[in-house]
Amino acid sequence: MVSKIKRIPTKSIKPRRRQKSPIKHAVAISSAVLSSIHRRITKLFSKLAQIATPNRRRKGYHILKKKPHWKEEQVYEQSFNSAGINLFPDLSLLPPLIYPHRKTVFLDLDETLVHSRVDPPPERFDFVVRPRIDGEITNFYVLKRPGVDDLLESLAAKYEVVVFTAALEVYASMVLDRVDSERRISHRLYRDSCREVYGKLVKDLSAMGRDLKRVVIVDDNPNSYALQPDNAIQIQPFIDDLGDQELWKLIKFFEVSEGFDDMRDAVKKYISC
Repeated sequence: MVSKIKRIPTKSIKPRRRQKSPIKHAVAISSAVLSSIHRRITKLFSKLAQIATPNRRRKGYHILKKKPHWKEEQVYEQSFNSAGINLFPDLSLLPPLIYPHRKTVFLDLDETLVHSRVDPPPERFDFVVRPRIDGEITNFYVLKRPGVDDLLESLAAKYEVVVFTAALEVYASMVLDRVDSERRISHRLYRDSCREVYGKLVKDLSAMGRDLKRVVIVDDNPNSYALQPDNAIQIQPFIDDLGDQELWKLIKFFEVSEGFDDMRDAVKKYISC
């Protein structure tokens, strides 16, 4: 007979884990932190590049989801006395009103008063401007919206007229020199006067030094007036329709709105019609 040999179980010996030295541990943490900072900086510069580059091939607007609460807006709204006079003119983007009794109309430029495009030349255009952008001269073929001259003439007689555009000054100033050769526009504001809110360019009317009860903005882009929607008339974008009647409607609106103490009430009535 063969005798069975009993095996005595042996305890498994677990290898000890090597603990990282304090120096290696610190290096690992520093590497993770630097990697996180690099990702954030890359994301920031990517966003800035998008803001600085105008997209002239728009297929629609992405509407801002919510209205931010700006401390500056509260300051500007409280900066007027009972007579509507600005108490802090140094905080404003615009100089004080020459005629305090006049209300202010802010007009957008592209797709509101004119439409422009680059080469090749379109079939119809009124004039060409050639600004130097990024060191290169670019041809912009500009078509004026029907009624633009009549609108400016009508508004200049009774209102302070301000063109507020998100376009670059080097381009927009040339266009306005041709559109408004008679200097009916009181002031011009360009992209550098806009604010960036959630990656969108916004025109903050509370920074103008004007009583918001006496202000209207006309723009085709709803993001432009996201901070003061009650003061805004959204106009249909103009491309090349020579039968367009939008500016004639505005002329009638501003003739009637003279009787309103608060222009926001006039805008509300106009939109509801």
